[in-house]
Formats: sequence, C-alpha cells, structure tokens
Amino acid sequence: MPAKDIYHDAVKNALIKDGWTITADPYPIKYEEVKLFADLAGEKTISASRKGEQIIIEIKSFLSLSPMRELETALGQYLIYRALLSIEHPDYQLYLAIGKKIYEGFFQKIAIKFILETYQIALLIVDFDKEEIVQWKK
Repeated sequence: MPAKDIYHDAVKNALIKDGWTITADPYPIKYEEVKLFADLAGEKTISASRKGEQIIIEIKSFLSLSPMRELETALGQYLIYRALLSIEHPDYQLYLAIGKKIYEGFFQKIAIKFILETYQIALLIVDFDKEEIVQWKK
C-alpha cells in the first residue's frame, strides 16, 4: 500500500464536512498489468433519483524545498491516473488536492497557471488547518 500524504486526514475530513461519502481509501486504479493507488475516492448523492458525482482525489503536500519538482511529479501522476481512469470510469472526476497556502503562492505564478490550463488539471484547494474545502477548480 502507498504511504499516506501528511495532509491525507485533513483532506478526507474536509470532504466529509462538505457532504461527501468516502468510498475508497486508497482507491485502486487497475488496467491490464498495472495497479496504482490514488489517495481517496468519494461520492456525493445529488438526489434519490440520480446517481451521485464520483471523484478521485490525489493529495500533494508541496512541503519540499522545490515546489516545481513536486509539481513535475504530481503532474505525471495525475496524467497517468486520468488516462487509466478514462478507460473504465470516464465519468469520474480526478482532482489534485493541495493546500490553500501553496495555492495562494506557488500556484498563482503565470507559468504554473499556464501548465494547469494546458493539461486541464482540476484542483481541490483545502485549508489544512481548518480541514475545510476552500475551492474546487476545474
């Protein structure tokens, strides 16, 4: 099993506070001979007559001295997960969960915004201290 990110529980608690049901922790992504694990899967029921929205969350702390290097790793992981999810679960939405502080700093750089837009990275911004969702960005 993969190691949990330091903010794993904060993101999980924020999702639960926001009305999500955690359906997997971690969430296995399998295709042919490859088996990977995203951090969380969740579902939010829209109404009794409609199927709920399905999300997969990959959590990244960005605590190292090189946030660019962490973004490189996170981006590769995100794109691999999205490609494999598209095969059997094209309706699932994949999010990269990050902290409010790194979002307000590093993720506001023009080059970083360009990269996120180019690769259509969906973000879940979380206040780790309050364990609350700040923003969903698709």
